[in-house]
Amino acid sequence: MFKLNFTEILSASMILFAVIDIVGSVPVIIDLKQKVGKIQSEKASIVALLIMVMFLFVGESILGLIGIDVNSFAIAGAFILFFLALEMILGIRLYKDDAPETASIVPIAFPLIAGAGTMTALLSLRAEYAVQNIIAAILVNIVLVYVVLKLSGKIEKVLGNGGIAILRKVFGVILLAIAVKLFTTNIMDIIG
Repeated sequence: MFKLNFTEILSASMILFAVIDIVGSVPVIIDLKQKVGKIQSEKASIVALLIMVMFLFVGESILGLIGIDVNSFAIAGAFILFFLALEMILGIRLYKDDAPETASIVPIAFPLIAGAGTMTALLSLRAEYAVQNIIAAILVNIVLVYVVLKLSGKIEKVLGNGGIAILRKVFGVILLAIAVKLFTTNIMDIIG
């Protein structure tokens, strides 16, 4: 009943990793560090974890209150993931946000880590995977987020701007494929 499926955990982890794009966000994190000083990695990671787990459970209820089924939300989410992937692949910004005065919670925990794309991905994953596997995937990603936040300066030095750009494009293509799969799977469920 509460069995973990490592294939689902791996798939969900990869999807969340691509959506969160914490490695691709290293330049943003470094820029924020320079503007506001120290970023509290622990605080940002814990707040992002809480937001993601809470939305995983409450998000579907909120949709139910407004009369939207998970498959329809997953299709809408596929469009968001599609545009996020285009941003990553083409190096364009479709969504712009102002840089705030503090950085640990806003914008790092929300919306950089647990933003609209992540929340959409969580509900889309909920349509296909068991909840315990999604929670395990969230935990895997939060650990990775914490490590990247802690080591952001070192990661930037090792990868360089070119390496980070390549990673963004690779995960952009993966995210694009995921968006297409989410769309086709859920549109078939609605039609069929």
